[in-house]
Amino acid sequence: MDSLIVFAFGTCIGSFLNVVVYRLPAGISIIWPPSRCSHCSHKLSGTENVPVLGWLWLKGRCRWCAVPISPRYPLVEVLTGLLFLAVYWSFHLSILTFGYCAFISWLLALSLIDCDTMTLPNPLTQSCLLAGLAFQGVRGMATGSGVANQLMVGIGGLVLGIWICEIIAFLGSVVFSQAALGGGDGKLMAAIGAWLGWKYMLLSGFLGCAMGAFVGGGAMAVGLLSRRQPMPFGPFLALGAILTIFWGERILYIYMQLFFPLNQ
Repeated sequence: MDSLIVFAFGTCIGSFLNVVVYRLPAGISIIWPPSRCSHCSHKLSGTENVPVLGWLWLKGRCRWCAVPISPRYPLVEVLTGLLFLAVYWSFHLSILTFGYCAFISWLLALSLIDCDTMTLPNPLTQSCLLAGLAFQGVRGMATGSGVANQLMVGIGGLVLGIWICEIIAFLGSVVFSQAALGGGDGKLMAAIGAWLGWKYMLLSGFLGCAMGAFVGGGAMAVGLLSRRQPMPFGPFLALGAILTIFWGERILYIYMQLFFPLNQ
């Protein structure tokens, strides 16, 4: 029963993320007007607005103008619900569960906007960073590790994230004579550092770069992407951070055992 509640709550958050992803880049309030068809502006009723089930009930079309509704909407809702469920199963009912669910929500919204517009809006990256520092403070109080200690973890992570991105951007401009990273990518790395600390920020960045290089290289190999054509990097950083949330500790343990084994 608990799992069902968590999944349902996640789909509701996913429904809200769909609103943010559509409206924020367009400069529309995410609060008003209420959800409506983007084609005929018909206000959605309560049943039409139920996550996932509403789309299925409408058979993927607006009830009034019959224009198709993108299947991305229910997919985002289901994905958010599944990720919330995975966090709950991993960390149970704890401060980490509440924090990581919020962090993942920011990451999903930023990733989708980056895919759509090749931008990472300042309101989202900055609010994500501040929320990360707030999370560290609350975590310090809840676990007894100390607010100041946990805040230093977040501050150290965000500062190092900014420095690393500035170095990568500089080297990219020298080697490739063009920008290697967008300004929003550095802010996202800083936000990841604020939430996860410097060690896990580095791991998130490494995983994101590795996946980005693999996908980008594959896209260029099959002709889907030219050598100098930009591609959104935010989704790869976000995916690296999500993987780190679930398996970061295990990955770092394996790394240390392989390269820095304890003396027998």
